[in-house]
Amino acid sequence: MEKPGQNIDFALKETSPKIGAGAVTGDKLSCTYDLVEQMHYLYVRVVKAKELSGKDVTGSCDPYVEVKLGNYRGMTKHFEKKSNPEWRQVFAFSKERIQASILEVIVKDKNVMLDDFIGGIMFDLNEIPKRVPPDSPLAPQWYRLEDRHGRKVKGELMLAVWMGTQADEAFSDAWHSDAATVGPEGVTNIRSKVYLSPKLWYVRVNVIEAQDLIPHDKTKFPEVYVKAMLGNQTLRTRVSQNKTLNPMWNEDLMFVVAEPFEEPLILAVENRVAPNNDETLGRCAIPLQSVQRRLDHRPLHSRWFNLEKHIMVDGEKKEIKFASRIHLRIFLEGGYHVLDESTHYSSDLRPTAKQLWKPSIGLLEVGIISAHGLMPMKTKDGKGTTDAYCVAKYGQKWIRTRTIVDSLMPKWNEQYTWEVFDTCTVITFGAFDNGHIPGGSGKDTRIGKVRIRLSTLESDRIYTHSYPLLVFHPSGIKKTGEIQLAVRFTCLSVINMLHMYSQPLLPKMHYIHPLSVLQLDSLRYQAMNIVSARLNRAEPPLRKEVVEYMLDVDSHMWSMRRSKANFFRIMNVLSGLVAVTKWFDQICHWRNPITTVLIHVLFIILVLYPELILPTVFLYLFLIGIWNFRWRPRHPPHMDTRLSHADAVHPDELDEEFDTFPTSRSPAIVRMRYDRLRSIGGRVQTVIGDLATQGERFLSLLSWRDPRATTLFLFFCLIAAVVLYVTPFQVVALLTGIYLLRHPRFRHKLPSVPLNLFRRLPARSDSLI
Repeated sequence: MEKPGQNIDFALKETSPKIGAGAVTGDKLSCTYDLVEQMHYLYVRVVKAKELSGKDVTGSCDPYVEVKLGNYRGMTKHFEKKSNPEWRQVFAFSKERIQASILEVIVKDKNVMLDDFIGGIMFDLNEIPKRVPPDSPLAPQWYRLEDRHGRKVKGELMLAVWMGTQADEAFSDAWHSDAATVGPEGVTNIRSKVYLSPKLWYVRVNVIEAQDLIPHDKTKFPEVYVKAMLGNQTLRTRVSQNKTLNPMWNEDLMFVVAEPFEEPLILAVENRVAPNNDETLGRCAIPLQSVQRRLDHRPLHSRWFNLEKHIMVDGEKKEIKFASRIHLRIFLEGGYHVLDESTHYSSDLRPTAKQLWKPSIGLLEVGIISAHGLMPMKTKDGKGTTDAYCVAKYGQKWIRTRTIVDSLMPKWNEQYTWEVFDTCTVITFGAFDNGHIPGGSGKDTRIGKVRIRLSTLESDRIYTHSYPLLVFHPSGIKKTGEIQLAVRFTCLSVINMLHMYSQPLLPKMHYIHPLSVLQLDSLRYQAMNIVSARLNRAEPPLRKEVVEYMLDVDSHMWSMRRSKANFFRIMNVLSGLVAVTKWFDQICHWRNPITTVLIHVLFIILVLYPELILPTVFLYLFLIGIWNFRWRPRHPPHMDTRLSHADAVHPDELDEEFDTFPTSRSPAIVRMRYDRLRSIGGRVQTVIGDLATQGERFLSLLSWRDPRATTLFLFFCLIAAVVLYVTPFQVVALLTGIYLLRHPRFRHKLPSVPLNLFRRLPARSDSLI
């Protein structure tokens, strides 16, 4: 249920789209693409031509193919002076927009003034065959070209023409009739695509010592440190405490790197001669392809590397080889998960090394159906319009739907599937306006975002909802439209899924050799930059502004509004304790004499029979959980404007939230203090949010927000109640005390099973904007 007071316009709405799921039909599509509405298309695959006749004086031709259906026409690229061209291009015409009964495929010769007609082929739409995957693709055939009067002319064209749906393999790469205004040069920027994030590794460089350094000035004690560079990442060790020619550091430096490894790790030993004047004593470059990979905490062997130094002689770089060496332990960490997302909304928690992966526990299927009520994002030909597409990110797989050109009610009807390795993860959807087609601004504009935590979904249930798209602007919260999604989580193994609740949330290395908060923040920032740069180099590119919005790049920035929201989340968690205190106060003051007498009787019984205390508590928790089952949430959580304090925020706070960092509102001294305050405030905000998350997780034990976790907890409560009924209280108290006071050698570094279950519980952080 939505939180009381939430603006109905910002609320989640259940929908009933015409999808194939649950329907009993003989159509194979209902098994493959059953979470979206069927969309029928006429496909034309133009492969190649041969022996085309030339219309020029020279007898050569510059051929291209025009595919015409009513008012819609698509064209291939043209070739210069080629009578046997190959195009291999697919055209898709939406059936609901077809207003003609004849398909024309015409080969033309491109000219400066007027293009010449070489020949054509005509098809009656009633005669075109249907194809339903997983049938194999239709084989193209040679067709003899005809003139305008139906007479055969020289030349043949290889074609395949069929009726299909969006389940067809040709769908994603086809030219679409609903984007007819986009020229051939813009088609690549509107196609649907699947992207894979690069595989990320942590690189640990343990700088141990150096030997036989040769400084330029031998009369001074050297102040030596090591500078390590990897791509655009630069880290430095502290200055060595022993100021000799054999300095020691024994310091760890951590980097993020992506496969394939394109750049070497460069280490430079530098001597601080004077402020802002450092002398390089030697350098070495280490290719990461040759670096060892570590899967666990066992130490690897260290190595000595020779340092090289260059000097300039007659304007040329000359290499001097000498006996200076540096002692390093360097390896790629495969046992960590490299965080590139906000930790509250992680979609993947697996370690880098594939050998450590566990089998998948389920399947996530998503149908991106449509959007409606979108706000115009730009002006074209004097009217507001939007060229919308949707991006979804889960694990390493990113998907991008095709762009629906010039529509405020786009229909995508595209379905995608992900493997699920952990239900305590979040899938993120983002809607964007394409700014990279003719007439665009050159930047993709955000329309809104949706997040769904998988643990809040019941297995094998299809969720069809219309999610409001909300964006925070300097003028306040704005609804930019709604997006309609169909989501289904299918469990492959209930035992494996429930077993995951007893496992640590992150890989073991995060607990055996934990990284500091500062390290994780810095490494996450580097990981986001790497992912953003790699996806921006794909074809078509997934732009930097899109990737950063999906990865919540600015989630750590200070905001008075977010701090208020986290404070009131804590107050909401504590409100239950306050209510119990008020109730107990009423008992003490005999406001309701009958209740007070009953409490007295219960208190006397428990004092006389203390062994009944724990089983009674667990039994009550079990009964409360069963009672709450009737009111369990039936919808996935969504961004709550009231919870986020987004619907009534002061203009000055908005100005602060959208201020630049560093601030541009004040003189230099005030700016420095203001930025420091924001930085400290951001950390306080995170701590408050984490405290609120812990309290909300405790409340979610019995709320059925995560049905599997609540089921496990209720079974534990029932079993605990039975066991404690038959076990003497003194024995339980003695065993509990001995367990809590056990020797350190009997303790394990990994978190306990109850703690693992607790850390996997959902919190209301999913609903924050």
